[in-house]
Amino acid sequence: MLKIVVDAMGGDNAPGEIVKGALLSLQAREDFAIVLTGDEDLVRRELEKYSYDASRVELVHCSQVITNDDVPTHAVRGKRDSSLVVGLNLLKTDGEAGGFVSAGSTGAVLTGGIMLVGRIKGVLRPALCPGIPNVRGSQTLLCDCGANAECKPAYLAQFGVMASAYAKAAFGISSPRVGLLTNGTEEHKGDGLHQEAHQLLKATAGIDFVGNIEGRDIMYGDVDVAVSDGFSGNIALKAIEGCGKTVAAMLKKQFTASLGSKLSYLFAKKPISGLANALDYSRFGGSVFLGLKKVVVKSHGSSKAKSIVPSVLQAVEACRGGLIGTMERMLAEAGISEAGKAENA
Repeated sequence: MLKIVVDAMGGDNAPGEIVKGALLSLQAREDFAIVLTGDEDLVRRELEKYSYDASRVELVHCSQVITNDDVPTHAVRGKRDSSLVVGLNLLKTDGEAGGFVSAGSTGAVLTGGIMLVGRIKGVLRPALCPGIPNVRGSQTLLCDCGANAECKPAYLAQFGVMASAYAKAAFGISSPRVGLLTNGTEEHKGDGLHQEAHQLLKATAGIDFVGNIEGRDIMYGDVDVAVSDGFSGNIALKAIEGCGKTVAAMLKKQFTASLGSKLSYLFAKKPISGLANALDYSRFGGSVFLGLKKVVVKSHGSSKAKSIVPSVLQAVEACRGGLIGTMERMLAEAGISEAGKAENA
């Protein structure tokens, strides 16, 4: 049976919310099992609070935890019995383990993923790829959102390929529309990096590149993939998160301003809740770390159970959909070298 390894000690709300979310995910589908890595006493204490199918849950004891205060490279090398490192090693060595989920240190997950799991052949830089809610009621994949602050044109072209593979494998989109995030839709817009990346994406085999897009198009445009350098992508992601929180806070303020507005809220409560949910990108799970030999999902550090559930299911869908194989095939077809050429175009 497919196993999803979950770092039970990673994140601000570990292990309670992590364990709860992992167990809740088991109720959504029956074709996978969970492996929890973490302090046995603490994790068992949480497990005892719930009824679950024990045959689908495995616990691996770990004596250490990597925190956000740790230097990622030193932590991965030095804390070998941490829940994160043990989990990634299980992902690499266990043939049934297809995915790993952690809400722990982003730097440690990225470093550990590259060092322990390894990159797919030909991948120049792995990238973080979250799903962003859009006006169509689906999601736009934003790649990269923070793993690579400085990029070369070839990196951006590969991000388009890897995110397209993810859209195909996990979400069944036959021909994902790919846009390059920059400061204007015209072909000549952007700095030298984005102008070169635009031309390379145009020449890349196997993807449907539709041209440049602006920040508003992530949520309001007609693209399935928004390609970005990690610096710009992270700013976009945090801005979108802040927008959702701001809209919710402003609506609350308006509807509690007077007795009349409070009464109005009673009639508008359902659509307001729907709007808040629509703007919440965490409902799609975490960010998949594309480009590794196995599926790795980085959940938000403040994730609670409701965010861990879709993160686990996200890993299951990616595994069941054949993400790694699809990515390998598409990368080979694209044939992008670090020199900035689409060799097979």
